[in-house]
Amino acid sequence: MDGASLTPEKEKLNALKQVLPEVFAEGKVDWEKLKATLGEDINFSNERYVLNWAGKSEAFKVLQTPTTKTLVPAKDESVNFDDTEHIFIEGENLEVLKVLQKSYFGKVKMIYIDPPYNTGNDSFIYPDKFSETKEEYEKRVGDKDEEGYMTKDGMFKKNSKENGQYHSNWLNMMMPRLYLAKNLLKQDGAIFISIDDNEYHNLKMILNEIFGEENFRNVFTVRRYDKNLNSQFIKQGLKTFNTGFEYILCYSKSLQFSFNPVYKESSKERKENGYWKGFWNDADRPTMRYDILGFTPKNGQWKWKQETALEAVKNYENYINNYSNTKTIEEYWNETGKKLKFIRRNPNGKGKNNGVENWIAPSEGKLRNTNWTDIFASKHENETQGLFDYPKNIDLISMLIESCCNSKDIVMDFFAGSGSTAHAIYKSNVNSQNSRVCISVQLPELTDTQSEAYKLGYKKISDVAIERVKRAGITLKKENPNYSGDLGFKVLKLTNSNFKQWQQITGKDKQALEEQMKLFIDPVAKNATHENMLYELLLKSGKDLNSTIEAKDSFYAINETELILVLEKANQEIIDAVIASKPQKVIALDKLFKGNDQLKTNASLQMKDAGIEFKTI
Repeated sequence: MDGASLTPEKEKLNALKQVLPEVFAEGKVDWEKLKATLGEDINFSNERYVLNWAGKSEAFKVLQTPTTKTLVPAKDESVNFDDTEHIFIEGENLEVLKVLQKSYFGKVKMIYIDPPYNTGNDSFIYPDKFSETKEEYEKRVGDKDEEGYMTKDGMFKKNSKENGQYHSNWLNMMMPRLYLAKNLLKQDGAIFISIDDNEYHNLKMILNEIFGEENFRNVFTVRRYDKNLNSQFIKQGLKTFNTGFEYILCYSKSLQFSFNPVYKESSKERKENGYWKGFWNDADRPTMRYDILGFTPKNGQWKWKQETALEAVKNYENYINNYSNTKTIEEYWNETGKKLKFIRRNPNGKGKNNGVENWIAPSEGKLRNTNWTDIFASKHENETQGLFDYPKNIDLISMLIESCCNSKDIVMDFFAGSGSTAHAIYKSNVNSQNSRVCISVQLPELTDTQSEAYKLGYKKISDVAIERVKRAGITLKKENPNYSGDLGFKVLKLTNSNFKQWQQITGKDKQALEEQMKLFIDPVAKNATHENMLYELLLKSGKDLNSTIEAKDSFYAINETELILVLEKANQEIIDAVIASKPQKVIALDKLFKGNDQLKTNASLQMKDAGIEFKTI
């Protein structure tokens, strides 16, 4: 309710909506549809099959606008910063995705995200002021309070259903992020997105547009939390049924993607006997009785012909070796009393549905959307200590990860929330002795001052996520003392560049032009540090955040000889030491050569003679 009286215009529109709902889009009349419905001018302009909405073309401009932001390390908030490969980034995810484009282009195997569902109560960032200048936009999206935290009045806005561009705002938020996410995926990578029925239809259409309809892989239906209807609601009557389900859409980047063999639950008879009795109306088929690992059924018969069954054994052995603690299929065979559970795969591995015969949860409750077992993160009617109403089920996310990721694969979640994906990676790695890597991205969104999280001292949702992942690592290590894998994470934060940015000067402002010219003398920002500059140049040179960094005398070596950064001082001795290291590329601050043009000229010539790419900034 907006408190305004009903005007004659609104009354007529409401009446028209009752009779002709199909001619309305986001509360407004689509005049072309109205004419077509009434039999007039049925030729639509630019007629074609396409998903369109208000602001789509401008959202493309937001997508294509480069960022000057960077990431800086926060070692005091990290766990085992120098040795871990897991990464947690605090920052606005559109800007973070842009920052990561060069370093992680085509390197991520899987993306899982749980974006806002657009229920009418969600708050999120959407670019709704396209007429403003870039400077105005950056100032607006960077709105912070006096302590430096993002404010909800600044970049984090509620998208009410009464909003005239309710669906458009959500699509404007999602579209650029999905395009950038696709860039980061490997050719055999995939994205999984949780959603409910508020935007399921729009999400599927926009994913068809971005990833291609041919790359739709599957949609998984997951249980919501249980609700008990109270008698008052029943007396009032129900407008609709609670669906009780949400969905996970899966798209691959290309047809190169295929699912890993995934455990399929056996039927009761299959569990008890290890084979099928009386298959096909009790018809006796002697050809369906043959030896597998020393066992031939006497009172029944196998389901598949021998060739198919042996292929199943081969695929199951692959599953055992890569995704299970059991060492060999023979060991499994002995442990289970010769009750073999097959996994059947199409050996060609082509086409969207070839891979696993079916995907069924391995035990009751695993395909639920929520996880109430993590007391720190979760909260429901019987818990008072939780910090999130309905955090995602880490067992569910683990199954998605194991369905397509192998050792060392990178998994990304840029709507990290309470850190469920990072927790799931930890748990999955511990259970399978694997080493998948997680990159989490979460806004420094303020927690509600009335929330349990705020009362416990967590001012930002990202603070809750960081603490949750820390506790997950500690708990898993305590439960698995012999595990020697990676349970740490690097924390990095989105911030302004360490280098002053050139601004286009309009008019004849002499003083402003003089200030800009000073950038050629010293482009380093006032508060820049050597370490922060190092990480910015590392990213902008296309090196990932887990690159090896060795601090030598007055310069830094990245990945041994791939890149050397000279950021502190420069003299002939240092130049000689750099050249002796035989790097592929060297970047140095131009100001280090101030007053010594000869040193710079000599360095450039020496680098060229040595076949080293040399650049100053």
